[in-house]
Amino acid sequence: MQNRRVAREAALKAIYAVELGKNSTVDVTRHIIKHTLKEDTESIKFAEKLLLVTVDFAVDHDEMIEKHINNWEVDRLAVIDKLILRMAITELLNFDEIPTKVTINEAIELAKRYSTRKSGNFVNGILDAILKTLIKENKINKKGRGLIEVSNR
Repeated sequence: MQNRRVAREAALKAIYAVELGKNSTVDVTRHIIKHTLKEDTESIKFAEKLLLVTVDFAVDHDEMIEKHINNWEVDRLAVIDKLILRMAITELLNFDEIPTKVTINEAIELAKRYSTRKSGNFVNGILDAILKTLIKENKINKKGRGLIEVSNR
Protein backbone atom coordinates (compact mmCIF):
# COMPACT_ATOMS: atom_id res chain seq x y z
CA MET A 1 0.00 0.00 0.00
CA GLN A 2 1.32 3.42 -1.01
CA ASN A 3 0.28 5.99 1.46
CA ARG A 4 -3.10 5.93 3.16
CA ARG A 5 -3.19 9.73 3.09
CA VAL A 6 -3.10 9.65 -0.72
CA ALA A 7 -5.86 7.02 -0.66
CA ARG A 8 -7.93 9.18 1.71
CA GLU A 9 -7.45 12.19 -0.55
CA ALA A 10 -8.58 10.17 -3.56
CA ALA A 11 -11.61 8.93 -1.61
CA LEU A 12 -12.46 12.48 -0.51
CA LYS A 13 -12.28 13.74 -4.10
CA ALA A 14 -14.47 10.84 -5.21
CA ILE A 15 -17.02 11.52 -2.44
CA TYR A 16 -17.06 15.18 -3.46
CA ALA A 17 -17.70 14.19 -7.10
CA VAL A 18 -20.60 11.97 -6.03
CA GLU A 19 -22.07 14.57 -3.67
CA LEU A 20 -21.77 17.68 -5.83
CA GLY A 21 -21.33 16.32 -9.33
CA LYS A 22 -23.95 13.59 -8.95
CA ASN A 23 -21.47 11.16 -10.50
CA SER A 24 -21.88 7.44 -9.90
CA THR A 25 -19.59 5.62 -7.51
CA VAL A 26 -18.52 3.37 -10.40
CA ASP A 27 -17.41 6.37 -12.48
CA VAL A 28 -15.54 8.10 -9.66
CA THR A 29 -13.86 4.85 -8.67
CA ARG A 30 -12.58 4.46 -12.21
CA HIS A 31 -11.73 8.10 -12.96
CA ILE A 32 -10.51 9.34 -9.59
CA ILE A 33 -9.52 6.50 -7.29
CA LYS A 34 -8.00 4.08 -9.80
CA HIS A 35 -6.46 6.90 -11.83
CA THR A 36 -4.82 8.39 -8.71
CA LEU A 37 -3.68 5.16 -7.09
CA LYS A 38 -2.64 3.39 -10.32
CA GLU A 39 -1.81 -0.27 -9.70
CA ASP A 40 -1.77 -0.15 -5.88
CA THR A 41 -4.61 -2.62 -5.30
CA GLU A 42 -4.53 -2.34 -1.49
CA SER A 43 -4.86 1.46 -1.61
CA ILE A 44 -7.61 1.18 -4.23
CA LYS A 45 -9.55 -1.28 -2.05
CA PHE A 46 -9.12 1.00 0.98
CA ALA A 47 -10.25 4.13 -0.88
CA GLU A 48 -13.13 2.34 -2.60
CA LYS A 49 -14.48 0.96 0.70
CA LEU A 50 -14.15 4.42 2.25
CA LEU A 51 -16.08 5.90 -0.69
CA LEU A 52 -18.86 3.32 -0.80
CA VAL A 53 -19.56 3.14 2.94
CA THR A 54 -19.40 6.93 3.31
CA VAL A 55 -21.89 7.43 0.46
CA ASP A 56 -24.18 4.64 1.68
CA PHE A 57 -24.35 5.96 5.25
CA ALA A 58 -24.34 9.72 4.54
CA VAL A 59 -27.75 10.29 6.13
CA ASP A 60 -26.82 8.34 9.29
CA HIS A 61 -23.51 10.17 9.57
CA ASP A 62 -25.20 13.54 9.07
CA GLU A 63 -27.55 12.73 11.96
CA MET A 64 -24.53 11.94 14.12
CA ILE A 65 -22.84 15.19 13.10
CA GLU A 66 -26.04 17.17 13.73
CA LYS A 67 -26.13 15.97 17.35
CA HIS A 68 -22.66 17.43 17.95
CA ILE A 69 -22.85 20.82 16.25
CA ASN A 70 -24.53 23.23 18.61
CA ASN A 71 -26.89 25.80 17.14
CA TRP A 72 -26.00 24.80 13.60
CA GLU A 73 -27.36 22.59 10.84
CA VAL A 74 -25.45 20.03 8.79
CA ASP A 75 -26.69 21.63 5.55
CA ARG A 76 -25.00 24.89 6.55
CA LEU A 77 -21.57 23.32 7.09
CA ALA A 78 -18.83 23.88 4.53
CA VAL A 79 -19.33 21.01 2.10
CA ILE A 80 -15.77 19.76 2.35
CA ASP A 81 -15.91 19.80 6.17
CA LYS A 82 -19.12 17.76 6.11
CA LEU A 83 -17.58 15.23 3.70
CA ILE A 84 -14.42 14.92 5.79
CA LEU A 85 -16.54 14.34 8.91
CA ARG A 86 -18.62 11.68 7.14
CA MET A 87 -15.50 9.95 5.86
CA ALA A 88 -13.87 9.98 9.30
CA ILE A 89 -17.01 8.55 10.92
CA THR A 90 -16.94 5.78 8.31
CA GLU A 91 -13.35 5.04 9.21
CA LEU A 92 -14.03 5.09 12.95
CA LEU A 93 -16.89 2.62 12.59
CA ASN A 94 -15.74 0.36 9.75
CA PHE A 95 -11.96 0.11 9.71
CA ASP A 96 -11.09 -1.98 12.75
CA GLU A 97 -7.34 -1.90 12.16
CA ILE A 98 -6.97 1.90 12.12
CA PRO A 99 -6.48 3.61 15.49
CA THR A 100 -9.07 6.28 16.28
CA LYS A 101 -6.32 8.84 16.87
CA VAL A 102 -4.94 8.23 13.36
CA THR A 103 -8.41 8.67 11.83
CA ILE A 104 -8.95 11.97 13.63
CA ASN A 105 -5.45 13.27 12.83
CA GLU A 106 -5.85 12.39 9.15
CA ALA A 107 -9.24 14.14 9.03
CA ILE A 108 -7.69 17.25 10.60
CA GLU A 109 -4.92 17.24 8.00
CA LEU A 110 -7.43 16.88 5.16
CA ALA A 111 -9.46 19.77 6.56
CA LYS A 112 -6.36 21.97 6.83
CA ARG A 113 -5.38 21.16 3.27
CA TYR A 114 -8.74 21.28 1.49
CA SER A 115 -10.92 23.61 3.56
CA THR A 116 -10.72 26.83 5.58
CA ARG A 117 -8.13 27.94 8.13
CA LYS A 118 -10.44 27.10 11.02
CA SER A 119 -11.62 23.77 9.64
CA GLY A 120 -8.89 21.69 11.29
CA ASN A 121 -9.98 22.80 14.77
CA PHE A 122 -13.66 22.43 13.88
CA VAL A 123 -13.22 18.89 12.52
CA ASN A 124 -11.13 17.93 15.56
CA GLY A 125 -13.74 19.16 18.02
CA ILE A 126 -16.68 17.49 16.28
CA LEU A 127 -14.87 14.16 15.77
CA ASP A 128 -13.63 14.11 19.34
CA ALA A 129 -17.21 14.58 20.60
CA ILE A 130 -18.54 11.95 18.19
CA LEU A 131 -15.84 9.48 19.23
CA LYS A 132 -16.70 9.94 22.92
CA THR A 133 -20.35 9.23 22.11
CA LEU A 134 -19.50 6.18 20.00
CA ILE A 135 -17.29 4.78 22.77
CA LYS A 136 -20.03 5.39 25.35
CA GLU A 137 -22.53 3.62 23.06
CA ASN A 138 -20.05 0.75 22.58
CA LYS A 139 -19.99 1.21 18.80
CA ILE A 140 -16.22 1.30 18.32
CA ASN A 141 -14.89 -2.16 17.58
CA LYS A 142 -11.16 -1.71 17.21
CA LYS A 143 -8.92 -4.73 17.53
CA GLY A 144 -5.46 -4.57 18.99
CA ARG A 145 -3.56 -2.56 21.51
CA GLY A 146 -3.79 1.23 21.41
CA LEU A 147 -6.51 1.40 18.78
CA ILE A 148 -9.00 3.44 20.83
CA GLU A 149 -7.79 6.75 22.08
CA VAL A 150 -9.78 9.91 22.62
CA SER A 151 -8.06 13.03 21.36
CA ASN A 152 -6.61 15.40 23.97
CA ARG A 153 -6.67 18.48 21.76
